Amino acid sequence: MDISDTQIIERTLGGEPEAFNELVYRWERHIYGLTLRMLGRDEEAKDATQETFISAYRNLSKFRGEAKFSSWIYRIALNICNTRLRGRRNTISIDEEREEHGFELAQDGDDITENIQKQQIAQHVRRALQGLPPEMRQVIVMKEYEGLKFNEIADILSLPLSTVKTRMYTGLAELKKRLAHLREAV
Repeated sequence: MDISDTQIIERTLGGEPEAFNELVYRWERHIYGLTLRMLGRDEEAKDATQETFISAYRNLSKFRGEAKFSSWIYRIALNICNTRLRGRRNTISIDEEREEHGFELAQDGDDITENIQKQQIAQHVRRALQGLPPEMRQVIVMKEYEGLKFNEIADILSLPLSTVKTRMYTGLAELKKRLAHLREAV
């Protein structure tokens, strides 16, 4: 029988702090995916993910259950990402650039040329996504990468549904413009 997030929260607040590990296990991959796509750097995303769960644990007693736990934890993660983005310097070290855009080794039987092309396209998409304003990027990431519905995103961001949709479609149009050169190259 699957235990709900609310039941885990009740157990944690009821004197079983180790129960919170179940929430971490359940949501860590989602939060890491969100922070990685928002911040664009693996180590920074790992730090932001950890910071998200620390903040959630410390503030768990403030969770009132008016929204789903997933909405609450996504909101915490987005706030942490937005704070980091505001404080980020504009310079990237050579090591960070190599880590962010390094190539993975091809698997046995993979066409190396095809693998490199896919990685290059993914790199262009990541860079274009990173170039979007954070309010557009977060909506695209939550919808396209996290698979959330528009109404869930609106709840998480405390925005009207129409604003979320506008940010999504404006962001996608901007991405299309930024990636137009890829279609010409193919």
